[in-house]
Amino acid sequence: MQVIPGVHQITHRFVNIVLFVEERLTLIDSGFRGSAPRIAEYIGSLGRSVREIELIIITHNHLDHVGGLAELKEMAPQASVAAHKDDLSRDEIGLPYPGYALKLLKLPLVSLLRPLAYIKPDDVDIRLGGGEVLPPMGGLEVIHTPGHTPGSICLFSPERKLLVVGDILNNRHRDIIPPARMISTDFQQAMESVKRLAQLDFDNLCCGHGKPMVGGAGARVRDWVKLRGF
Repeated sequence: MQVIPGVHQITHRFVNIVLFVEERLTLIDSGFRGSAPRIAEYIGSLGRSVREIELIIITHNHLDHVGGLAELKEMAPQASVAAHKDDLSRDEIGLPYPGYALKLLKLPLVSLLRPLAYIKPDDVDIRLGGGEVLPPMGGLEVIHTPGHTPGSICLFSPERKLLVVGDILNNRHRDIIPPARMISTDFQQAMESVKRLAQLDFDNLCCGHGKPMVGGAGARVRDWVKLRGF
């Protein structure tokens, strides 16, 4: 769907991928493995080509947001990939999953899925630290919002009053919900990140899961934070 002019949300297997349609294309997250054909189909429906993707930004290094990256890179080999440095590790102990999940990845059957569960440093062209301003959407601010993962980021366009938040917040059953504690590395830190986001001036919100919020999103998030006393 088109969220606001030039901003589209593609949902596949309950995971959202955000597409910025400008002179060049920008993609935020890549969904599960198998999402790339759906993304390419949607881009084609707009009269554009997946090969026009110039930048793929990863909000956090979890399998439902990075699983489709390898397939996308085959379709759009010229695209650069950007992700926060704190979510990248060559050592599995440093992966952005809580301890119990890392243990699960070592089980014989589950270990077969390990290559799909995260991207590696060599998969990333631009290592972000937070505070960068990227070219899309009139200047896209990278905001480091640790807690769900150490390197979770949100992307803020002041010009469009748009905030893309990955999984630090989601919109389920017409209500804002925090990230799942079970798959967050530090839930309290995540809530501190949400409090910082609530101070931004935005009206439109795209989350990793659930429908986008168009108009009044910033006020809703501020009310949600106040109600829960975070």
